[in-house]
Amino acid sequence: MSHQTEADRALRSLGRACLEHDPDVLRSVLDRVGDKWSLILIGLLDKGPMRFTELLRTAPGISRRMLTLTLRGLERDGLVKRLIYPEIPPRVEYEVTPFGRTLSEPVLALTRWAADNQDAIRANRRAFDQAAGLDVDDLD
Repeated sequence: MSHQTEADRALRSLGRACLEHDPDVLRSVLDRVGDKWSLILIGLLDKGPMRFTELLRTAPGISRRMLTLTLRGLERDGLVKRLIYPEIPPRVEYEVTPFGRTLSEPVLALTRWAADNQDAIRANRRAFDQAAGLDVDDLD
């Protein structure tokens, strides 16, 4: 089977998914799990519950505001649960829900793929930027 046939099959499958489901919901879910921070936070919380400050310290480069917004979105989608303990001072932890755990395997697979291929991606970006006459130090 040719590479083109596999690509066509994948595109048709994606197209069917978009047509067979509510495109607004599908797009919003893909936006959520495809954003910069959601995947990182789900991966961190897959190890067990964590407090806000632990997540802030552990997630590289996230701001307090972005952490708050991302956790709220994940909680709204049912992927993360916020646990409030009636202590003084109050203690709040976040954990992945059973529903969120169904996302952990694909997220971790995507993370492994990104880690395994980061050198190739850097090389491809560098080659593209050089061919386009762009600054080769900017890898974003």
